[in-house]
Amino acid sequence: MLLDEATSALDAESERAIISALESLKLRATHVTVAHRLSTVINSDTIFVMDKGKVVEMGSHAALLAADGVYSRLSRLQTVSEN
Repeated sequence: MLLDEATSALDAESERAIISALESLKLRATHVTVAHRLSTVINSDTIFVMDKGKVVEMGSHAALLAADGVYSRLSRLQTVSEN
């Protein structure tokens, strides 16, 4: 299943419902999610971070935060803008 910005126009509650539904499908199907909001991909098995059309980082949410690279900076920026 390919989801391209599937939750971009949703409010936070609807986004959580979609993400929860996707989590329940996780064991039965592979899905690729394209997203700018990191909250959409936090629970993904593997996150690919792209910059200018190239994969620059990949790993789990925790590993990418620990690497203190592009993903980590985006996470900090989104956290600040949400508060």
